Amino acid sequence: MNLDLTGKIALVTGASGGIGRACALMLSQAGAKVAINYRSSAEDAEQVAAQIREAGGEAALFQADVTQINQVEAMIQGIQEQLGGTVDILINNAGHLVKRVANDVMTEEHYNQVMDVNMKSTVFVTRAVLAGMKEKKSGRIVNMTSVAAHNGGGAGASIYAASKAAVISYSKGLAKELGPDGITVNCISPGFIGNTAFHATFTPDSARQATINSIPLGREGHPDDVASAVIYFVSDLGSYITGETLEVNGGMFMR
Repeated sequence: MNLDLTGKIALVTGASGGIGRACALMLSQAGAKVAINYRSSAEDAEQVAAQIREAGGEAALFQADVTQINQVEAMIQGIQEQLGGTVDILINNAGHLVKRVANDVMTEEHYNQVMDVNMKSTVFVTRAVLAGMKEKKSGRIVNMTSVAAHNGGGAGASIYAASKAAVISYSKGLAKELGPDGITVNCISPGFIGNTAFHATFTPDSARQATINSIPLGREGHPDDVASAVIYFVSDLGSYITGETLEVNGGMFMR
């Protein structure tokens, strides 16, 4: 089985930090050219690109709000121009809880923000790369969901959980649609992953420790744990797997 991704172009959305950063670095280590998408963290994104280049890899930066279709389409065009081809590997990593909001005070604006960044971005970034993948009769798509899609999430996260559940269902339908074109579509469902802005922002220290104590493997996850699962799906190791969701959570949630 071949783990070598030399000659492949990989796009990672939300790649300036956390899980996205780890995915970008590991894809580069496997030989892929990496398109690093970011929305506002230009300095962090440049650090990711610099680390890839210092290790002898090839990376290009693409600023785009992936909830805006025109910006997504411009990014895909830019990737073709700067990296010399169409996207072979898509990691739909961009996503956000935005903030914790109870349903009785939820606004339409908050609902739209959460659904757009988690579900709409996945749908329309995917749409933008499909022509190139279909032409090659080959492609790998990995969509990030969350353990919240299964358990409903924490307080004030019900819409976030629903948006991530929608990503799973969408991915199953897409896998059926794209299978005849040689394109696989899978999800990764991270559990409690440390070293990310998500938990630094939304999880108090007391809740963090309580969660770690409940994890059978006895530790929080690392972004590299998720990135390793990405490599599995996008390499030859995962060539006969599509429509699946891989839980990366140390046993905190078992299906």
